[in-house]
Amino acid sequence: MMEAMIDKDTRTFIEVTEVWVPEGDRLTLAGGNYGDLVDFKAASGQTSFIKGEGLPGKAWAEERPVVFKSLEPASFKRAEAARAAGLTSAVAVPLFDGKVLKSVLVVLCGDGEDRIGALEVWKGADSLLTLDDGYYGAAKHFEFVSKHTQFPRGQGLPGAVWAANTPILMRDLGASYGFVRAESAGKAGLTTGLGLPVPVPSGETFILTLLSARGTPIARRFEIWDARAARVGKANDAVLIDGICASEGRLWAGEAEEPRRATAWQGLIGRALGTGLPVVEQAVPGIAAGYENFVALPIHSKGELSHIVAWYS
Repeated sequence: MMEAMIDKDTRTFIEVTEVWVPEGDRLTLAGGNYGDLVDFKAASGQTSFIKGEGLPGKAWAEERPVVFKSLEPASFKRAEAARAAGLTSAVAVPLFDGKVLKSVLVVLCGDGEDRIGALEVWKGADSLLTLDDGYYGAAKHFEFVSKHTQFPRGQGLPGAVWAANTPILMRDLGASYGFVRAESAGKAGLTTGLGLPVPVPSGETFILTLLSARGTPIARRFEIWDARAARVGKANDAVLIDGICASEGRLWAGEAEEPRRATAWQGLIGRALGTGLPVVEQAVPGIAAGYENFVALPIHSKGELSHIVAWYS
């Protein structure tokens, strides 16, 4: 079933996306999408973090995804600039290759009665996934249901990601038999879910889920690329294995079609494939027609870059 059309001018749930990379003993800004938040962009460009400092530094030190539901001066270095920009919460996702930190992806959101969506971190323990933390905007009932939900391996979106150890897209969340919280998702207006594993050096299980609503979507297009050599059959390539677009519907190469393929260093997906680092771009050549913002997040597993998840808005 095709997702309902999402207008390209619709305000997205995520306001800012940043990439922080280690340089010596600090994290420095490597790029970001800031929209028209020029003052917050300027403040970010003048900021760096040591291990344990601020949100990116905390994700680095604790080697796990971290959610800040409020951006207070005591824990968020750019609190004043964030408040002026209307930013109220943030999630940091560290990207590790084995024990080596490659980067930290940070997404920031604002509050409001119309702000519906979910950024969730699930943690595995005793054969169950429980909600570690999350930000839901105005979807308070869905947040309550999520806090009281657990997933065994293979069940629901988080459990399916855990079982497969791969990113997974789910559509029509409110009507999906595979989405355990379908009823509350439907009431909240959540339509599309992207789940992905977040490997960390400790070997603990963390799953990140991004749940998108029609009114304030996380993105208007999602893609999952498989970069495993056994799957692709060609070194330094990746193949599009799933995707969805608000205007095109399912992005899927049928058996009779040539698969959509990316090559290292060619295009935006290729840059993520070649560097093994997130790519965050705004209003540059190379972004698919009709989109202004692009994010690609590589996932490293067992010593290789296994997948790239991408979203466009």
